Amino acid sequence: MQFRINQMIYLQVASIDVEEEQKIYKSRIADIAEDYIGIEIPIDDHTGKWKRLYPGDNLSVHFITDGGVKNFFQTAVIGYLEEQIRQVLIAKPDPGSITQVQRRNFLRVGARLETAVKVSDEIRITALTEDLSGGGLSFLCAKKIPIKEHQTLSGWLLIHYRNGGLEHVPYKGEVVRVKPLENHEQIIMVQFTEIQDKDRQKVIRYCFERQIENRKG
Repeated sequence: MQFRINQMIYLQVASIDVEEEQKIYKSRIADIAEDYIGIEIPIDDHTGKWKRLYPGDNLSVHFITDGGVKNFFQTAVIGYLEEQIRQVLIAKPDPGSITQVQRRNFLRVGARLETAVKVSDEIRITALTEDLSGGGLSFLCAKKIPIKEHQTLSGWLLIHYRNGGLEHVPYKGEVVRVKPLENHEQIIMVQFTEIQDKDRQKVIRYCFERQIENRKG
């Protein structure tokens, strides 16, 4: 993956403040060296305020390439460079650590997360997911729960992040497959049909964190 000067990037700063960690700042690549990337001071796109970064800050970064492919990587602030434009220096990621996710081909990871599902006006259940992606999820439930393919479900997902933060993500989805198991359970595979973009980004961020953890393991 080749970075280029003037390329827009978007970043989130690891923080014990969950609300702060959800904020997305935008910046632009100003310089590229062998072991670092120089970026302009990030700005909050909603408020127009500059974001001050400090050496050691951990960042989750993404940028978009041709075809709407999102590229994610983790990095950290390593210093500053005083030029015509003050630059924040971030560690240049190893190309193998950059994850690519196409808009219609989301990264899917195994995940045991709690989800509350409204099957009908009379039936509501709590279940554990089997896997998760920005495009949908699958969960386990009892075979006696009457769920059929093409049925519409609504619910929320409880996401646990590495920093201890929690997020409730509401969604609606269509059942694309029902897979009976040998025991008394079944796997329900759901494709999201209604989910806010900010909530989808929360799911994608979780999947990205899981993939990094799996690589370390």
